[in-house]
This record gives sequence, C-alpha cells and structure tokens, in this order.
Amino acid sequence: MNGFQAGHILRYVLVAVGIFAFSPGTGLAADITVFAAASLKDAMDDVAERYARETGNRAVMSYAASSVLARQIQYGAPADVFISANSDWMDLLQRDGLIDPGSRFDLAGNRLVLIAHDKTAAKVAITSELDLAGLLGDGYLAMALVDAVPVGIYGRVALDRLGLWESVSARVAQTDNARAALALVSSGEAPFGIVYATDAGADRNVGVIGTFPATAHPPIVYPAASVSRGQGVVAADFLGYLRQPEAAGIFRRHGFTEPEGGTN
Repeated sequence: MNGFQAGHILRYVLVAVGIFAFSPGTGLAADITVFAAASLKDAMDDVAERYARETGNRAVMSYAASSVLARQIQYGAPADVFISANSDWMDLLQRDGLIDPGSRFDLAGNRLVLIAHDKTAAKVAITSELDLAGLLGDGYLAMALVDAVPVGIYGRVALDRLGLWESVSARVAQTDNARAALALVSSGEAPFGIVYATDAGADRNVGVIGTFPATAHPPIVYPAASVSRGQGVVAADFLGYLRQPEAAGIFRRHGFTEPEGGTN
C-alpha cells in the first residue's frame, strides 16, 4: 500500500469515526474543529467553553489570520467550520466549492480604532485633517498585513480614503494578524497601532485614542460557514449554537456589534 492510498484510508476512517460519534442515538460526544480569525479568540473561547458545558461536544479552536486559515482549508486542512474576519476570504472558499453556502451567515461586526501604548495620550479625531505622520514622529504604526489580513486591509483602505496613507506608509510595521499588531503596541515596540475595537478592549496596556468613521472602510463582518469536507452534522449543530441568544450575548460582552444589515 502506498502513502497516497494509506492517507485516503486513514481519512476515511477518521471521517467514519467522526460521523459515528455524532450519530443520533449513540449518546457520544463529538469534537468539532473550528478555524476562526485571531481577533475572535477571547469571545470564541468563551463560546466554546459554554458549548461544551451545555452539549457535551468539544469545539477545538484554531486561531490565525483569516488569510492563513483560508489557505490551509484550500490545501486540505481538516476544519469543520470557518469564521473569517471579512467576506473576501469566505467568498474565495465559496467559489472553490470548499464551504457550504447554505450554512453561511454573518456572525458579528466590529469597529476599527487607533490605539496608543501611552494610555494617557490625547484623543484625536480621525479625519483627513489628522496629522498622523506627526503623531508617529520617529515611531511606527503597527498594522496587520495590509494586503492580506482583514484588519490590515480595512486599515489601509481607511487611511487611503482619508488621504493619510502616503504620509505614513514608510513607517508601518506589519504583522501576521490582528493580535500580533496589538502586541507590538502593548509591549511598547510601536507607540501606535490600528486594530479592532474588541482587540483594544482585551488589553489593559493600550488606550484607544480614536475610532475610524464607519464610512472610511467597508463594513466589518465575520461570516461563518461549514467546510464542505468537514463533519456536516457537527458543523450544523455548532453553527446553530452560534446563532442562539446566549452566544450573541457573549459576543456583545466582548465588544462585537451586530453585523451590518442583519443580526446574529
């Protein structure tokens, strides 16, 4: 038996075991693998804990930038549910037939903020009149990858629309994901950063000095869907749980908003 055949047999066995574990009437708990944007970590950890307590099923969370997770799914990573920080990466997987479009819905929304390591820093109005370059001085502006990671993309678009990008682009420190950008400011390695409001609220070492106008960037939404190759029944159960009032309450407590144009 060659490695290719063995891999297919092993995958068949794992899928079969997963289906059996969740089959009606077996009474056995099921594990579900959830790929979720890094900015969802605190809220999703709380949701997963409550889900396990109430259902007996365990949600195994994997956090990273939405771009990284989407690429992993494209390469066959064994995910059951994908929750992205923007629609583009979910759209890509949907075009590739890698998610179930009937299961897709917008889970939550967010806001984009400018943060400072100095919590006593003066508040600023984020408009086209803001001297962001002067504010940075010799320091750097922490942002997630502006061409790949959703929060970085939102930030770049906002700075472009406000006419601020050109003046600061040479002083942007780009990171792999939203939490890494937050960490640069939290540690003082960068004096300022652009992150989600929920990330800023999770770190006591940073202060929010301004909120970007919603019109400066596309609506921030977190679409969720089941992965086509995953455990469909288990995924449907977990996605259904995410739409319950209890889960919606957890997201609100962590500072997430309702997705624009809809509800949880």
